[in-house]
Amino acid sequence: MIEFLLPSMLAGLGIAIIAGPLGSFVVWRKMAYFGDTLAHASLMGLALGFLLDINLYLALTVCCLALALILVTLQRQQLVATDTLLGILAHSALSLGLVAVSFLDNVRIDLMSYLFGDLLAVTPEDLLYIFSGVIIICGVLYYFWQSLLATTVSEDLAAVEGHNIELMRLVLMILVGLVIAIGMKFVGALIITSLLIIPAATARRLAQTPEQMASIASVIGAIAVLAGLSMSWYYDTPAGPSVVISATSMFMLAQLYRPRG
Repeated sequence: MIEFLLPSMLAGLGIAIIAGPLGSFVVWRKMAYFGDTLAHASLMGLALGFLLDINLYLALTVCCLALALILVTLQRQQLVATDTLLGILAHSALSLGLVAVSFLDNVRIDLMSYLFGDLLAVTPEDLLYIFSGVIIICGVLYYFWQSLLATTVSEDLAAVEGHNIELMRLVLMILVGLVIAIGMKFVGALIITSLLIIPAATARRLAQTPEQMASIASVIGAIAVLAGLSMSWYYDTPAGPSVVISATSMFMLAQLYRPRG
């Protein structure tokens, strides 16, 4: 059992490590719908990869990063409200991706595996891709942590202190895009946002400092991955949704916790 599940466990743990701190920023900044938009739009990257016959990881990453840049640009112009903009881009990009996939007559695509993930089909090449992303994202987060935290607490105060607000906003969106691109194939486009949000929301109940929340969120995500894979192994349930159910169960249990004082 361990030998069979080990690659899946390592992949899930790698995603949980980076989803914890980034999910904390998503929760603090109320960016849940932004993550959802990128996750839906990632299917367009999938279609692009098959159409151009290029590496799917590269196509997904480029698509998520491009959409993050577009969102930052349109937000700056303030043409429409942010939630309206996200709704338009999310459903338009998803629809474009699905239409593009329908034209690929010579390629058979299991859309269910991309919508809901296939955590049990991880290869050594996938692990290399995941942990390369983990190292890069952790390094960027460590370098920009104080600036990201300052702009999250108060953009006006952060600007007075000399932090580049626009740059921090762009950095955070790009990092979220990278996490979604990394995790989509394994957890699924419709589930990766849940893995970002639920552990962070659970950790918020238990932590007393931002650093504690980020760390606890990673641990909760890791436990959810292990519990979900165990459920999938013993009860033959889909791995991705099982991980989310495990995370949701811990969120519900955390609501019973009453902080002292």
